[in-house]
Amino acid sequence: MEQSRGIYYAATDAKTCLAEVFQMTRRIDRAFQSPWLCVFESAQPLRILDLAGDFATRMGASMAIHSGSHSRARGWARDLYEAFPHIQGVRYPSSMNGGAPAFALNERALRTTVFPEHPLFHRALADDLMLGPLMLAARALGYRLR
Repeated sequence: MEQSRGIYYAATDAKTCLAEVFQMTRRIDRAFQSPWLCVFESAQPLRILDLAGDFATRMGASMAIHSGSHSRARGWARDLYEAFPHIQGVRYPSSMNGGAPAFALNERALRTTVFPEHPLFHRALADDLMLGPLMLAARALGYRLR
């Protein structure tokens, strides 16, 4: 069954991306499913709802929407999607990397030309040039590296 909604997760730094993607195993796996790191600058301005700061409190929630159960976060995401039909995604503090900025872009953004023709950086995690930076990120996060 094809879904009508989609989501693309991103962050402002690679360490946050790694923390979020590999949170379940706490192991950065350079080979399984051939992961890549892609850095890009949005090709156009996006309408983003910023969930950092006191926004959660003002809307009757708490910061638990970022760090609590995923089902709770999905519920809030559905409600926010309906309440703000012009929003293309949300900015939220990563619960996996000390509140660093992370983004969830919905299909409203993905239907536009959000991605540039060429990324600023695009490299497989299995590439030997990635080993040093991945070792540093794994050490900082307390993750293992495979």
